[in-house]
Amino acid sequence: MTDSDDSVSGALRLIRTELDATIDLLLDDQQDGSSDVLDVFASLLAEAQRVFVLGAGRSGLALRMTAMRMMHLGLEVHVVGEVTAPAIGAGDVLLTASGSGSTPGVVKAAATAVDAGARVAVITTAASSPLAELAAALIMVPAAAKLDRSGTASAQYAGSLFEQTVALLGDALFHALWQRSGASADDLWPRHANLE
Repeated sequence: MTDSDDSVSGALRLIRTELDATIDLLLDDQQDGSSDVLDVFASLLAEAQRVFVLGAGRSGLALRMTAMRMMHLGLEVHVVGEVTAPAIGAGDVLLTASGSGSTPGVVKAAATAVDAGARVAVITTAASSPLAELAAALIMVPAAAKLDRSGTASAQYAGSLFEQTVALLGDALFHALWQRSGASADDLWPRHANLE
């Protein structure tokens, strides 16, 4: 039995196929010759005094999930814009995601972070964007930008493939750092929220 284009099963197969292809490209294309860009990105987060996360819309929601997992690891993590987020400074990292790399609020915050002595980790589809130019570490996602409705890079709507990839990258970064830490799941568990 085949799935029609308007079935949920067909949509899941499409999403899986696109994510598989995107992950394969990330694994193939993220080599800079001497070290794995993905691992360099993870090390930047692990070595930060504090990690701040910022993205707009669905990209921001994906980064909030990453922030939670980084907190479970014991990193000091703040979501930009929350009333308890302190000032960023030297030794800190701002983790950002913007498909276009030109989201005004994200670019402005990244410039402020750099001016304050922090480093910026960027996930984007746009290598020559203003946000990418501010990056100390850059992951280029081979996905459609939000305004690309051609269906060439992805058959999904708007930036869906990019946003899904941001969520998966966040989980992969967490998993790699967790494995490096040597901590058990039981070690992380006490950091889970108990006010739910």
